[in-house]
Amino acid sequence: MAFIKSQANHTQSNIHPVDQTLPIAPTLLLGLQHVLVMYSACIIVPLILGAALNLPKETLSLIINADLFAAGLATLVQCFGNRYFGIKLPIMMGVTFTSIAPMIAIGVNPELGLPGIYGAIIVSGILGILFAPVMGRLMRFFPPVVTGSVLLVIGISLMKVGIEWSAGGSPTLADGSANPDFGKPVYLLISLMQLGLILLINRFAKGFLSNVSVLVAMLAGFAAAWLLGDISLEGISNEPWVAVIKPLSLGMPTFDFLAICSMSLVMMVTMVESTGMFLALGKLVDKEVDQKQLIRGLRSDGLGTLLGGLFNAFPYTSFSQNIGLVTISGVKSRYVAAAGAFILIALGCLPKMAFIIASIPQYALGAAAMVMFGTVALMGVRILSQVEFTESRSNLLVVSASLGIGLIPMIAPSYFQHLPHWSAIFTDSGIILSVCTAILLNAIFNQPHAEENNKG
Repeated sequence: MAFIKSQANHTQSNIHPVDQTLPIAPTLLLGLQHVLVMYSACIIVPLILGAALNLPKETLSLIINADLFAAGLATLVQCFGNRYFGIKLPIMMGVTFTSIAPMIAIGVNPELGLPGIYGAIIVSGILGILFAPVMGRLMRFFPPVVTGSVLLVIGISLMKVGIEWSAGGSPTLADGSANPDFGKPVYLLISLMQLGLILLINRFAKGFLSNVSVLVAMLAGFAAAWLLGDISLEGISNEPWVAVIKPLSLGMPTFDFLAICSMSLVMMVTMVESTGMFLALGKLVDKEVDQKQLIRGLRSDGLGTLLGGLFNAFPYTSFSQNIGLVTISGVKSRYVAAAGAFILIALGCLPKMAFIIASIPQYALGAAAMVMFGTVALMGVRILSQVEFTESRSNLLVVSASLGIGLIPMIAPSYFQHLPHWSAIFTDSGIILSVCTAILLNAIFNQPHAEENNKG
């Protein structure tokens, strides 16, 4: 933090850390760190959708580039904003995993396909913009006992992803068979090396180097994977140097009522999740999020989703791993996130560059992911430390129940297998289960005495 403080003391002593600017080179490096932390999660949704719909490689490549481009645009809206859009906090926007199941269900319908998906995304984005003021008035349903519980579940749930990455990816292959490379000692050794590197840098280094410890660890993982021959750039010559992302390049969207309903439900769920994220991030950077800011942030979720539909991409939300990175790096400037947004846009328009980053194997990112996701869980613990538990048993029940129910999809994936298929949009996400449980129980137990039970 010494580097950041020196910059602030030089000319920006009266400027909040969120609004401080840094020199160009550090800003770009810190922005690149944000991009590398989120990149795998950002492209996995188009890969899953492409596999489910058997999309041609050319179409899938276009969608991946459009996804990065639209994610960058949505991030810029959040970071800069105006009187109607943008929460102006260090947020990176990426495609929400909640949208996967509904998009596949729409896409496999031969009468709808990709045009049906994008038509539903466009309408859901418009509805999100219109509904944001209503959602913003529900802030009283998100006291620390709710936001802390939700962030704790998010961090713990995502840890599973980081752990699997560090061991070489998913333990099962696409055909359901066991992954023979999962847990290879060399993968575990590289992940341990990266984790040790992050810890050593933060223990002994100061200033800018400690702020980019995660980036250094990922670059070390990239070098190790290169030496092992696990990074292949075969096919990069077929990628163009520059590709212009055009709206509606996959054809005009079509609008189906049921498809629109399903994606609009995704939009509402995303806004609930984002509300908890925004309030938590505000506490993290010591900048309270008021109702007007929250509404602008939620409007931006809707606008980002609208842009996603127009550019043949996806619905967007704030990425929790990048919020964790803000904690690890100590850099709170929204201009760093904006630099990450410009890098995302460049990756979308420079396919060769995106190809190189996409070639990084998951085991080279796993240790960094574990640290990021663990930090998200710790953010939840920090917020819950503000909650009164000694004299309020109701708060204890809210947290324990929302934590237990939120972890069901991770611990017992088949727990809800006999429920109707449409319920998967709720039951497949521990985050959604945790949000709904925490809000409901807090309303039942604490609303009549909210000020007594939720101090701070």
